[in-house]
Amino acid sequence: MKVILTGGAGFIGSHVAEFYIKEGHQVLIIDDLSTGKEENIPQDSRFEKISILEYKKMEKIFEKFKPDIVNHHAAQSSVSVSTKNPLYDADVNIKGTIILLELSARYGCKGFIFAGSGGTAYGEPEVLPVKESCQGVPKSPYGVSKKSAEMYGMYYSEKIPFVSLRYGNVYGPRQDPFGEAGVIAIFSRRMLNNEEVFIYGDGTQTRDFIFIGDVVKANKKATEYVLKGNSGIFNIATGKETSVNEIFKKLKEITNYKKDPIYKPRREGEVYRISLDIEEAKEKLGFYPEVQIEEGLKKTVKYFYEKGE
Repeated sequence: MKVILTGGAGFIGSHVAEFYIKEGHQVLIIDDLSTGKEENIPQDSRFEKISILEYKKMEKIFEKFKPDIVNHHAAQSSVSVSTKNPLYDADVNIKGTIILLELSARYGCKGFIFAGSGGTAYGEPEVLPVKESCQGVPKSPYGVSKKSAEMYGMYYSEKIPFVSLRYGNVYGPRQDPFGEAGVIAIFSRRMLNNEEVFIYGDGTQTRDFIFIGDVVKANKKATEYVLKGNSGIFNIATGKETSVNEIFKKLKEITNYKKDPIYKPRREGEVYRISLDIEEAKEKLGFYPEVQIEEGLKKTVKYFYEKGE
């Protein structure tokens, strides 16, 4: 099977690419390296440094490679960037996705998998864990653009099977510890280096943290699902809330960190509490998260300790 994987130089995309390669599939990674790292790209994959917005170049790739599956992980993924530059955010996340959907339909792909955002799609839900049917309004342009792109995907599902995986807060080895997102990676690196750790808000805000290994399994299940001609939108998470203060405490124990956190003002556009109902993914995809938060945190700390950043 031939797979085009956008964003394959990124944290999540590179892990998914490795899965496809281990399964014996041909993988072509599309990434402009604006946030991804070339070192993340698996050796046995093909790589094109191209923006998904470059329509003519993308069309030539589809025409020549003839993918069976498109797995779309490339995105403008920063909430704060989206609030400062919503036009850029919409350009990448909405227009870029439409280009891929149009080319996938035109060149006869058998399925399209989209990396959605369970953390931003629902706004501030009144009931937790939140189901896919919740019609909440996103609090940031990023959430709006990801949800809009997803709706385009459901429109195109009449032409090509489409699955959106609405991820919770994904963490694990290879996550960027220098960005604004990825609190576990950021905390891990800073604690290992005995640097100050900053918490934006009072730390009682919650997230549904899911380990990268479980996200890879979800992509495996989604691939099987679309190849059978099915479409749908699924929360991919654990169904559990964990506060940022709890994450700090657990990582402090694992790393033997001695300092207290420094609290700063809450960031614009961020959701206060979130956890995702995963019953739909269990029932239709056969997806079950397996890695508990304590185990996942230890694996993540081990990775950053060995990397020595």
